[in-house]
Amino acid sequence: MEKNIVLIGMPGVGKSTVGVILAKVMSRDFIDTDVHIQAREGRRLQEIIDGRGLEAFCRIEEGHILSLVRHRAVIATGGSVVYSDAAMAHLKSSGLLVHLYLPLHPLEMRLQDFAGRGVVMRPHQGLKALFEERLPLYRRYADTTVDCTGKNHEEVISEILLRLKELGSCP
Repeated sequence: MEKNIVLIGMPGVGKSTVGVILAKVMSRDFIDTDVHIQAREGRRLQEIIDGRGLEAFCRIEEGHILSLVRHRAVIATGGSVVYSDAAMAHLKSSGLLVHLYLPLHPLEMRLQDFAGRGVVMRPHQGLKALFEERLPLYRRYADTTVDCTGKNHEEVISEILLRLKELGSCP
């Protein structure tokens, strides 16, 4: 059974965009967990966060991740999924986790406005603090890391495919 390819990383790194193209290149299904959650909950992520709070959102996210049973898919996760050991163990049990990495400055340039984006962050927490909090988690769970600095989507995908081949998981 072929493993899923699971993309993890900070908001704005390009998981969804890269994931769609990678799925096409690899002839696999594509799942964006943020879209999956929104469709199942009938609300935007930010509405869930605003209405229920950060902890409740993380529990909701965990539940939806744990309910995913897919094989041969490319899965782009929300950046906050790394807060759940159970969700990460579930994703890892059927997939290879690829951390898409961008340094803080390029992320700051891409993420000028968090409003409405559905980013799980505490009140008054800035992007730098969020980055420093999550980076060790992404590194802990990742099977491999792809540095996206200065690369276009096609170059990132080529690097992912190379890494997957090295890990024995790419046709």
